[in-house]
Amino acid sequence: GFLHYTVTDCEFNSSKLNDIEYTQSYYYNKLEIVRFSSSVGKFVGYTEFGIKNAESWNNGQEVITRRGGKERVCFHNVEVDVEAALTKS
Repeated sequence: GFLHYTVTDCEFNSSKLNDIEYTQSYYYNKLEIVRFSSSVGKFVGYTEFGIKNAESWNNGQEVITRRGGKERVCFHNVEVDVEAALTKS
């Protein structure tokens, strides 16, 4: 069979919210085909299929939805993680 999965990630190394990078990567058979990165602000394709999807998604509603992902997904979780780390140190 074939395996398709998505990985969403918030990367940060400080408590400053502007330093957070939100990424969402799409994989097919362990190969990354397309990725959205908040630092780039759009989808980037890594395979022929991924490039076609990235072009389509960057011209549609998908890119607008992903641009809000940093605030929707990362900010809340970073505040929780930083608070938990500070109380244990």
